Amino acid sequence: MCSLPKIADATRRIAASYVSPLGTVALLASSTAYAASTASTTSSETLFIAQIVVLLIVGRVLGEVLQRFGQPAVIGQLLAGVLLGPSVFGALWPHVQQTIFPGGAEQKAMLAAVADLGILMVLLLAGMDAELTLVRKLLRPALSVSALGFAVPFGLGIALGYVLPAHLLPHSTDRLVTSLFLGTALSVASVKIVATVLRDMNFIRHRLGAILIVSAIIDDVAAWTMVAIVSGLASRGIVDLPTVLRSTLGTAAFLVLSFTFGRSVVFALMRWTNDTLVSEAALVTAIIIVTGTMALVTHLIGIHTALGAFVAGILVGDSPILTRHVKEHIRSLVVALFMPVFFASAGFNATPEVFENWHLLGAALALIVIASVGKGSGAFLGGALAGFSRRESLVLACGMNARGSTEIVIASFGLSLGLIGSNLFTMIVTMAIATTLAMPPTLRWALRRVPMREDEKSQLAREAAEGREFLTRVQRLLVVVDHSANGRLALQLAGRIAESRRTTITVLRLAARMSEVAIRDGFASTSAEAGNRAYLTLRTDARAAEVAVSQEVQKGYGMLMVGIENSEATPGVFHEKMSRIATAYAGPLALVFARGKPGDTPRSTFRILVPVRGNSVSRHAAEVAFALIRPGDPPMTAFYAMIAHPPRMHSPQRERAALARRVGEAVLSDIAELAHDDAQPVRTLLRVAPLPEDAILRQARLGRYTLIVMGVGRPAGKAMYFGKIATHIMEKSEHSILLLCS
Repeated sequence: MCSLPKIADATRRIAASYVSPLGTVALLASSTAYAASTASTTSSETLFIAQIVVLLIVGRVLGEVLQRFGQPAVIGQLLAGVLLGPSVFGALWPHVQQTIFPGGAEQKAMLAAVADLGILMVLLLAGMDAELTLVRKLLRPALSVSALGFAVPFGLGIALGYVLPAHLLPHSTDRLVTSLFLGTALSVASVKIVATVLRDMNFIRHRLGAILIVSAIIDDVAAWTMVAIVSGLASRGIVDLPTVLRSTLGTAAFLVLSFTFGRSVVFALMRWTNDTLVSEAALVTAIIIVTGTMALVTHLIGIHTALGAFVAGILVGDSPILTRHVKEHIRSLVVALFMPVFFASAGFNATPEVFENWHLLGAALALIVIASVGKGSGAFLGGALAGFSRRESLVLACGMNARGSTEIVIASFGLSLGLIGSNLFTMIVTMAIATTLAMPPTLRWALRRVPMREDEKSQLAREAAEGREFLTRVQRLLVVVDHSANGRLALQLAGRIAESRRTTITVLRLAARMSEVAIRDGFASTSAEAGNRAYLTLRTDARAAEVAVSQEVQKGYGMLMVGIENSEATPGVFHEKMSRIATAYAGPLALVFARGKPGDTPRSTFRILVPVRGNSVSRHAAEVAFALIRPGDPPMTAFYAMIAHPPRMHSPQRERAALARRVGEAVLSDIAELAHDDAQPVRTLLRVAPLPEDAILRQARLGRYTLIVMGVGRPAGKAMYFGKIATHIMEKSEHSILLLCS
């Protein structure tokens, strides 16, 4: 528990750190007021920029303050709108408030346009955060929690809509549409808030945490579907059976077409944009175009644009082309600009009358209680039906009771569509803030009563090990090849990585003599199923190799694999062409050298030897080797070469030799644990030799290995020198080599 002096001290420190920004806001407001009072007319564009700057500063400051106390930043951005609106700023300093935020329709429309675009961008980001893989894995138990967790408060909301006083309704004669909207508003759960709280509590990878996230995702889909249906009913002005069927069937048809035909179209468009366009941030532009197009489609069929933007985000997030790099570009744009403007604009619509009138305040408190009890009891019953214990169901009930930004967006839609008035809007926003603030402490209290199960502990340990793996960070692999044996071997190895890790592969062909048919067939035949073709993109570039590679790597790849002819000027010394390609990419490199007969067909068996030294690069090489092994291949061999000592040793020498052996055994044990995590067979060997490089070559000959996978450090500067051991093996080896420079 935090004492009051500690909280006061923290508040003073935070306030002190924001003296300058708050002074900037005051200075900007004064300057704008002065300009307005001394000029006959004020440029609407200048005033619009001033509004954006004020909203961003105040929203960022308040969001930062709330985030320091463990609350979501969007609540601070919403409060920024309340403070800057007529309720607070307008009451304290009406002249300045009217100067910065005048009531003219033209000026309001400019800010509203940014806010409306912000809604679509927020929904795009929310859809991108929905992990469909997790949804498919935990659909059955999460569906039970979500179904009852949505149905119970939905029914209570409809009932509440029929007993609300007439003065709280925009159209007292038509309660059905407002009641349906109110039921939707009470039923929603915010995926972002749930995920953020679980991540802060380090509970996101627990089974209950994952089910909470999946249930919230299902709730979001159901909520935006209901918003689309209700908006369709409201736009037609009447509620009868044909109208209901038209809105419901139109929404269902849109969802079905989006997740079937639309999914393929979005994937194809993103892939074409990524592989064809060379301008900066072209993929981000394509994603925004997809969002706007799907929003327009939903508008044309008579339902709200929100569903189109949200579904667009889900499809974009499920695309194998989307990388963390591109997603962070979009997130930065949304979080830095659109979210503060939208939520602050929503705060403008809050009215102080709710907190000045005891009857309205009582109604707001009743709304909070109904929403919390309805959502909590529904999720609790859903958890019980799914087989969870009472304590586990209580965790689900507490975790689902957070509305957050999703509720505010829905309330804003209801206000703009005329489904609710300003007082009811303020009540719903108050309910969203209250449930969001209450969710973290209640969830922490419930989680303390649920011990972690043994299978969860083992799963968390396994996921922690996977999080440390090198290949998990390689979402996209760029393979640079030509018609040479090195190129054919690189394709085989890349195809195996694609099969085991479902990694997206882009093949950059430097020689037209290597046909696209051969590349596709060779790549696809490395897998038992041809479904991996969807993860393959082919490109041909006639420019110089280093120019083609430097242009392509800007699209965000996790690793570059190179297999080209004449890659060595002399044995062990890289050709200048290879050096230029390697220096064009600053990330992990995989350099392929075909020797002997590495496997003339894509289905050839590989016998893999991995020299290990106990450093990160050799561990990464072992990960790559495990990804290359297919069922039926011999186990990968992890080989540790220990330097030989003279037969007659003094006591300190014997101690150093014993220590060296223990180090080697520990290194091999670590590789064996990595193999166990990957469910891969492995053979470990420790040999004593005067020179490690000779021991590696000797073992490769004796074991008849066809591929040596070595981890090497990245050389400094442009010189392609990977050390004495790697150079010696490249000079003398008769076996194919994969050098991994991570």
